[in-house]
Parts: sequence; C-alpha cells; structure tokens
Amino acid sequence: MAALAKIIIASRESRLAMWQAVHVQGRLAALNPDSQVDILGMTTRGDQILDRPLAEIGGKGLFIKELEVAMQEGRAHLAVHSMKDVPMVMPDGFVLAAISARENPCDAFISNTYSGLDELPPGAVVGTSSLRREAVLRARYPQLVIKALRGNLDTRLKKLDAGEYDAIILAAAGLIRLGLKDRIKAMLTPEQSLPAPGQGALGIEVLAGDATMAAVVAPLNDAMTAHCVKAERALSRALGGSCQVPLGGYAVIDNGQLWLRGFVASVDGQRMVAAEVRGNPADDEALGLQLAADLRAQGADAILAGLACG
Repeated sequence: MAALAKIIIASRESRLAMWQAVHVQGRLAALNPDSQVDILGMTTRGDQILDRPLAEIGGKGLFIKELEVAMQEGRAHLAVHSMKDVPMVMPDGFVLAAISARENPCDAFISNTYSGLDELPPGAVVGTSSLRREAVLRARYPQLVIKALRGNLDTRLKKLDAGEYDAIILAAAGLIRLGLKDRIKAMLTPEQSLPAPGQGALGIEVLAGDATMAAVVAPLNDAMTAHCVKAERALSRALGGSCQVPLGGYAVIDNGQLWLRGFVASVDGQRMVAAEVRGNPADDEALGLQLAADLRAQGADAILAGLACG
C-alpha cells in the first residue's frame, strides 16, 4: 500500500481528548514514517452545553457529531474517542476500526478532605456526571447528596477545589493519562462501582468503506480489549441503545475466558439487578446479549420502563 501523504485526526479540544489524539498521532507516525500525521482540534456541542445534565441534551453523541462531519467533508480521516463516550449504535456511514489497549477502567474517588466514600458524613455533596455512578451512590450511600458535575476534567477538578463539592467521582483513566494520579484518594473496585461499557479504552472511528484508513489504524487494535469492549457494548445496546440508562458493564479475560459482569438500576438506586456470564472471548457480542437476557429475566425491563428515554 502506498504511503499516505497526510493523515488527519479529528479530536475534541479538551486536554484529555488532545492527550488521546496525540497518543494516537505518535503511534501512527511511528507506523507510517512517510506520512505527515496532523490533529484537527474541534469544540463539540457536548463541550459547549455545560448547564444541563448530558442525559437531557441528547447524550453521548453530542461529543462526536462534529468530528464525524469533519470526516464526511474530507477535513479529517479518523477520530479518536474515549470508548465510554461513543454511542452504542454507530451512526450510518461510520465504523469503529480499532480499540486500543485499556488504561485502568475503574472509577476514582477524589476529595481534598476525605480519603474514601465511607468517610463522607451525612449531607456531604458528591459530584458525578454519570447516571450509573449516581445510582450506585444512592443505593449504597443514601445519606449523601448527589449533585450533577459537567465540564472537562480540569473544570471538574476546579469545581471540587472551589468547594462546590466534598468529593467527586471520575474515571481513573483520564486522571492517569493527564499525570493527575496523585489526585486520586481511592480507587473504586469493580465490586464497589462497576465501570461503564468501554471505560478506559480508546476507539478509532473511520468512514465505513474506507479500507485504506481501516488498514492504517488496524495495528492499534488490541484484540483482548476489543473483545471485552464489544461484549460490554452489546450488553448496553441490548438494554438501552443510545438512551441514558444507569447501567454498568465490565469484562475481563480471566483464565482464557471472557468474564462479563453487568447491572441495571433505577436512578434513585432503589432497584438494581446484576448478573454475570463467562464464555469464549470470540463470542463477545453473544455473551453481551446473553447477559442482557439474564438481566431482563431478573426484572430489568421494569426498571428500564421507568426511565426517561428521549
């Protein structure tokens, strides 16, 4: 295959998104020494609308729409995303061509005063942007006040430092990638807070049918991570599609088997069903569907029926 003169990566302009884009840029540049690899930074609607919860303004797709338009118009060849921000149903005309090796997938507890959730006094204010985290917190710590937290990672930390929150819960991966691991007071285990589907993994999106670009990014795919993330996304897609659902889904390869755990909850944390499955990693999406069926058998439909879905 002839070398491409230029490879352009579309990215959001937040510090974390740019770190991710630069990371992929470095890997592609090493793999394609005769190509110039550039980054097209963009601000998305998801970055601009910060005064309302994500669930109210259209969900995760708001973070990637402008990047997809740039690809359609030929201004970029690929886009780099946090996999947990990618809608479960890909828009027509686009595919995920690679899923890279995962950073720590867990949720992280950050506070300037307290060392963990169990230390927080009644009435303490905890910030999160995630319905999944909110449901878990309300179920296990009903005495806490859960308050919406929007903005990029730096903005969220500033709000904590300004005293708007006693603690906030963020994805550990972003903090680690930006060299902010020392802000983490406690790592929440999957048993304490099951991660979101795709959390900690990066996805590379290209135009469907662009075989050249698919081949360019193929070496960045990590097969084991991809199996896990595909299982998690199949679970989520089967239970909620692109709707905003308090849902956790997390898979690991354990003794050669894919071990997928999942839960669905009401936002108030009063109702929750959880289950797990194990199987061949090659059966990733089938395992996700199997777990979704198991959760439905436990009553997930009744919980989902009570959720607003735009």
